[in-house]
Amino acid sequence: MSEYIFKLPDLGEGTVESEIGEWFINVGDQVNEEDLVGTMMTDKAAVELSSPVSGKVIKLAGEPGDVIAVGAALVVFETDASAAVTSTAPADEPARAAQPAANSEVAETNTAATNTSRATRVMTSPAIRRRAKEAGIDLAEITGSGPGGRVTRSDFDNFVGGSSVAAKAAPASAAPKVAAATAAAKGSQTKEIKVIGLRRIIAERMATATREIPHFTYVEEIDITELEALRQHLNGKVADSKQRLTVLPFLCIALIRALREFPQCNTTYDKDRNVLLQHAAVHLGVATQTGDGLKVPVVRNADSLALQKLAAEIRRVSEAARNNSIRKDELSGSTITITSLGKLGGIVSTPVINQPEVGIIGVNRAVERPVVLNGQVAIRLMMNLSSSFDHRFVDGYDAAAMIQRIREMLQHPAMIFLPD
Repeated sequence: MSEYIFKLPDLGEGTVESEIGEWFINVGDQVNEEDLVGTMMTDKAAVELSSPVSGKVIKLAGEPGDVIAVGAALVVFETDASAAVTSTAPADEPARAAQPAANSEVAETNTAATNTSRATRVMTSPAIRRRAKEAGIDLAEITGSGPGGRVTRSDFDNFVGGSSVAAKAAPASAAPKVAAATAAAKGSQTKEIKVIGLRRIIAERMATATREIPHFTYVEEIDITELEALRQHLNGKVADSKQRLTVLPFLCIALIRALREFPQCNTTYDKDRNVLLQHAAVHLGVATQTGDGLKVPVVRNADSLALQKLAAEIRRVSEAARNNSIRKDELSGSTITITSLGKLGGIVSTPVINQPEVGIIGVNRAVERPVVLNGQVAIRLMMNLSSSFDHRFVDGYDAAAMIQRIREMLQHPAMIFLPD
């Protein structure tokens, strides 16, 4: 017998270290080649790593939340002498096992044991894998509806018991596990949750943004009755419900047009050089809630897209963020961000600026209520916009004037489509 040291590979994009997100193995476990051993967290993604050899786990580098340098020992295996080596490929070569969690693939093998291991390897996010592990649920029992059979959050929730249809479709062997998961959820025990991975990154960035940026928040109400009538008219010509327009792309078009008049709001701040970078193109961040936490996928050159194409691109990047199929380069480089909680949007919010940007637009819930219009009380569809700006670089007057410009276009939606 001999030892095989599996070193942390280069995860790309100049990563020099990575945080342990989760282990799928324990010391003493017998692992087959290509079995998943755990996830490593970078600033933008969770990366699943597979074992390069078959052997017994005799040492792990640390616990979830610990940071490991590229090239450092991650897992030490006890292997047969014929297969043993003392190290993996050089640290500057990305290991073949290092694939983004959303794109992990099963490689071919000739051994029966490894074939069995790979056949049960289910594509899903680390967050879903962790929930399944805590609930004692075998992911192989869940039918995935995502790309390539990937198990999505809704697939998992339905399996656990979110609907009677899912409960009937689940194998009989899953019933005790579902019952156990439900009972555990109703327990009153205190549970310690370590702040690691994406949640830690979100916490750090939010704290930094609120500490360093003097936020100026401005709220304006908008009558979107005419906009809603236009939206419904356009959607009446669309057969596929998934392709129907929401209010969001109209708001994005209005924002893009307003930024031409207020370019100081389409700016990022390089604090290391103390320089403001005013951008000609609008790279629109779309804050998206996912099973792993809040992500901000980016619609590149949103100012060059017409309404339908912009709506399609917003749908694409948002869904890709939710199912972890999004590329790393699509999670950075935004110049201004829009955030919306949809039906949960409330009346007013105080959105936190997505550094290094200087502005963020928050969309609140649209509700029908009585208003005075032309001296008469009328029922109108009203919606608030809650915006925050970096008061160091955006004056309050300019921030309010830009939101008023957006308000004007949304209340008279024909203005959105008029040539400059």
